[in-house]
Amino acid sequence: MNHSVRSKREYFLQQLGFIDENIKELTNLYLSSTPVQERMKHFFNLYALEVEELLKRNHKKSIITVFPKVFIGTKVTIKYDDDDETEDYVICFPDASDPDQGLISFLSPVGRQLLLKEKGEKIALKIPSGEIAVSIYEISFVGDLFEMEKKTREA
Repeated sequence: MNHSVRSKREYFLQQLGFIDENIKELTNLYLSSTPVQERMKHFFNLYALEVEELLKRNHKKSIITVFPKVFIGTKVTIKYDDDDETEDYVICFPDASDPDQGLISFLSPVGRQLLLKEKGEKIALKIPSGEIAVSIYEISFVGDLFEMEKKTREA
């Protein structure tokens, strides 16, 4: 089996394990960072179900090449509808967040709005100055970058 395929599968399986093991802390972070009117009752259950569905759909394939939705560990390119400019965001866990580098937590206001959106979907992205019409232009896996960074820190 190709190592990158393996790491993609393992990356998402590890995500599920991490969420399960840290559900209380993650839930507290979610509740403290999400306005009451935007909270989803089963946020982490919904996310886990989507990851499981991604793995199930791709269990017989030799490689996961298509990411129809934004997941933690993916880079999402959004396209601003009014000027056709694009911007990339890598959706990550809070401890890897570095907004200046385009790494945004899935619990951040923008990350939360992008998580689980589908390629081609149009959304009104809420930002401090109002709303901006954007489309999900492209989604690709970059979770292996976090693995390389983790190995570099451990060395």
